Amino acid sequence: MEDDLLIILISGSSHVGKTTFATRLAEELGWESISTDSLARHPGRPWLGVSPHVKEYYSRLSDEAIYWFLLAHHENMWPMMRQRICAAQSAQAPLIFEGSALRPEYLGEILSREIRSFLLYADNNVLQERIRAEAGYHVADAASRHVIDRFIERSLRDNLEMHAAALKHGVQIADAADNAAMVGLFDEMVSWAAKLVSTR
Repeated sequence: MEDDLLIILISGSSHVGKTTFATRLAEELGWESISTDSLARHPGRPWLGVSPHVKEYYSRLSDEAIYWFLLAHHENMWPMMRQRICAAQSAQAPLIFEGSALRPEYLGEILSREIRSFLLYADNNVLQERIRAEAGYHVADAASRHVIDRFIERSLRDNLEMHAAALKHGVQIADAADNAAMVGLFDEMVSWAAKLVSTR
């Protein structure tokens, strides 16, 4: 039942807008919001003062190795994330939890009346342009473009893999590039939260 909503889990690849959406929703609802990046961070965006070891990571590893390490990182994080989710559920403490590590294949395991999850997804062309814009790709030198391209390759692959997993495991998908769809999703979450408060 919608009135049982307690926890909102927001999944999606890099640059689909998870943090922005979660922050706005948390401010509107007055709920706690947690990012998976605050728990453990995988080598992230290789620009804006990036450390040498992150540049080396994206420069030297193969595409397969880069993606394997990402999945391994997420798998290692899942027990800790699941524990945080279960603790919030047991305490009846409303929570918004967002991050790439909240993979649809994991979220499918814990769907219940008290947990609502969805995947933010955007077409790969949209995602690529978002990443290039933030990274300053069009004014970057050749070496910087190379590591940005590797990050983009990883992110686009993850975007498609997550979309397929969401379809397989029954996780709702929202088009992050569709403003009307995102406004509708936001209003939907706020409406459910209001019903939750009114029945407790």
